[in-house]
Formats: sequence, C-alpha cells, structure tokens
Amino acid sequence: MDDIRIGWVGLGARGLEWVHILRSMRGYRITALCDPIVALHERALSLLDNRNQVARYTDYAAILADPSVDAIGLCVRCREQGALAAQALEAGKHVHAEVPAAHTLEDCWRIVVAAERTGLVYQLAEQTRYWGFVDAWRDLVAEGRLGHVTYCEGQYLGYYGTEIFFQSPETGRFCSVEELPSHPDAKPTWLHLMPPIHYLPHELSPMLKVLNDRVIEVSAMGTRSPSYAHPEIGQPDIQVALMKTEKGAILRMVTGFTQPVPHRDHHWYQIIGTRGCVEWRRSESERPKMWLADSGMHDAAEVDWRFERLDAASEARGSGHGDADYYVHTAFRDVVLGTKQPEFDVYRAMDTAAPAILAAESIAQGSKLLRVPDFRPNESRPAGHLPEEV
Repeated sequence: MDDIRIGWVGLGARGLEWVHILRSMRGYRITALCDPIVALHERALSLLDNRNQVARYTDYAAILADPSVDAIGLCVRCREQGALAAQALEAGKHVHAEVPAAHTLEDCWRIVVAAERTGLVYQLAEQTRYWGFVDAWRDLVAEGRLGHVTYCEGQYLGYYGTEIFFQSPETGRFCSVEELPSHPDAKPTWLHLMPPIHYLPHELSPMLKVLNDRVIEVSAMGTRSPSYAHPEIGQPDIQVALMKTEKGAILRMVTGFTQPVPHRDHHWYQIIGTRGCVEWRRSESERPKMWLADSGMHDAAEVDWRFERLDAASEARGSGHGDADYYVHTAFRDVVLGTKQPEFDVYRAMDTAAPAILAAESIAQGSKLLRVPDFRPNESRPAGHLPEEV
C-alpha cells in the first residue's frame, strides 16, 4: 500500500480542517466523504482537486461498505462515537478518531477487542501529546531530574462562547444562545449534555506520556447542571477529577466549556516531584517555569518552552494546535503503512478515555472512588475477548 485511501466521516469545522490538511499530505488519498447533513458535503468537496473521484454518503453503513476505503477518519461529536469506531474496525477499516475515544466503558472495550481481533490500527487523534514542551518534560522525568513525581495538574477550560451547543440539522449551521430566537430549527448538540470531564484526553494524554504511567483510581466532583454562566446549556460549568496512577502520583484534572475565562491558552499543566517542578504559563504574557532542587535555584525560573517543536518539519508549520495536527496524521499514516511501530496504541488511547468516563460516573454516584480497568491482555483476558467472555 503506497497511500491510505481514507473515507472522511464528519464534515463540521473540525472535519474540514482535517480534510484541508490531508488533501496535500503524502501517504493519504481521500476517496469518500460522509455526513448526514447534505449541505456540508460541498464545502468539503471544494477543498479537493479530485472531487469528481470522491464518493459521497449520508449513511455510515454505506461508507463502511465502500471497497475503495481503507481507513475511516472519524471526526464526529456524538454519544455513539466509540460505537462508530468499533463498527469501522469490525468492517475491516483502520480508524483515525477524534477526541474523545468513547463515552462508555462498553464502547472502550468494543474498540479494544475489535482492534485485537482484526489486527487493524486504531489511533486516537490526540494532539497535545505531540507538543514540544511535553517531550521536554518527559525527558526531565525520565532522567530523574524532578525526582519521584508526586502530583500533576491538567486543566482545559475551553470557553468558545455558546455557539457550539446548538446546530441546525438541515444546514449544519451553529448558533449561539443569543441567536436561538431567530433560528427555531436549531437543536441541542451532544455537547449540550456531554459531561465536560469526558473531554479530558487533551489533558490526560500528555501527562501520562510525560509520566509513562496509567490511572488506576478516580473520584470526581462537579458544579450543578445546567450551567450557572449560561442556564440554557445543560452542561455543568466545571468538573474536577482526582486520580491516582500506578506509580503513585496524584493527578487533579479539570474541564469545562461554559465557564467564562480570558481568551488565552485553554490548557494549563503542572508537575511536582521530590526534586523539582515545572509549570505551564498562566497567561500569554508569561512563560512556563521550572525549579530544580539540586541546581542552586532559589525560585522558579522562566523557560522558553512552547507548543511548537524545535525539530518540526516544514510542512508541520501552521497545521493547527501549535503544529501538532500534523503529527497525529503522520503517526497514523506511518503505522498503517508499516514504517513505524505505534507509540500511542489502542491501549494508551483507552488509558485516556476510561478515567474520564469513570470520573463522570463517580460524580453521578456522589464522588465514589472507582477503579480503572487495564485494557491490555493478561492471563485472565486473552486478546480478542471481552472480560465477561473469559
């Protein structure tokens, strides 16, 4: 296989960004598009030079049955996101899926088992793990310069206004709360009711990469539903998870989409170890900071860490998310084409999804402490079998 013949599912703003990147990326050929909203098809086709050779579908089963499609790019936001990924694997297609991987543990297990049974590639397209400073922090931890890591924080307050919560099913147009009276056809999107903590992979994925670790326990709390800031939206403003890892670190993870914050980085991170600590910038006027106990440092010093990588390929520049969008697509391409081994495999993907799902379940159960399953095969669960099948 010289090129991955990919069928793109989900043609909203994020899906269009991906189509724009893949249309000129070596190793990809877009052969099909799918979205139930027909009005969105033309925008995607207008980006493609081979538009007359691209099949168009409104039915998901139809694109899965297309023999000209080797892989599915899944860029949807819906409750069934995990089930759609598993269905594609079961239909013989590799899967390149947007965050989060799934919204139920059952769908997490279905993805894992389908990947094991078919031998196909499943990759969660989580960008933040490819940022330059994430690799720098990983090296500090691996070299022992921070000592034993005891505490981490990750925070995603993605305040985009209110327009992502309502959409016309006919035109695909999003509208804000303020615009609802003049758009009676607009319906609540899945994000309207999705627990914000489900979107945690953008914070958990890079931190687990830095730590080379996995979460084993989680408990969580959240503000009320609906939103205090925007009562028309069913989401709570803030959900907070406390997690414990296999190596004994405590993680505090926060997400929210309706909490008003200054327009700045949506992401913030901190790592504290027995010999030092690092912290991402609090505002765009600041720089990240580092303190090392054995380096004669009386206070934390600013460090010029950035999202963008110093070793970035020229074609990565401007690809989105601090150039990280380029790397999610090259990683998937290289694994499918067999030129590299997977670094972010299906098990690591579920390491980011399952704790988030269980955090929401913990909130529903009054902040109950819940165990996080390890999705890797073991003596009690051979590859290709669900736990209850053994």
